[in-house]
Amino acid sequence: MADRSRGPGVRVPPPFIFVAGWIAAWLLNRRLSLEIDGDGPSLPQQIVGLLLLVAGLTVMAWALLTFSRARTAVVPVRPARVLVSHGPYRFSRNPMYVGLSVGYLGLAILLNQAWPLLFLPVVLIVLLLAVIQHEERHLQSSFPDDYREYRRRVRRWL
Repeated sequence: MADRSRGPGVRVPPPFIFVAGWIAAWLLNRRLSLEIDGDGPSLPQQIVGLLLLVAGLTVMAWALLTFSRARTAVVPVRPARVLVSHGPYRFSRNPMYVGLSVGYLGLAILLNQAWPLLFLPVVLIVLLLAVIQHEERHLQSSFPDDYREYRRRVRRWL
């Protein structure tokens, strides 16, 4: 059994992974521009992008508030004090990451940038390998029966 007091062992804050993906896309876009629509973003595209961005930020804020009210670590370098399974955690085991992903997608659409869309799968793979797997091991070792049941009831994403 892992030492519960040490936390999940995540070395990079998850938002940094999304920012790194965005920076890589931005750098590539400086060399080779790739837009979603060559004529510029249409009004419907801007509305969809803005709605996704706001929805993502809203889900993220709800998840952060839920963690804060449960008085458990928000930053995944610290150990979890409790297993949070209410609020947005009833629908997803990772609503903060769902929110970041939807917000990232919305921003790319709003700004008419295709490279971030192409980098999103890479960002999600890095997130899975560098963060989620560590968090899941930590939660399984910290709350074995409760986390097993939670995993059975609630999907990782949606």
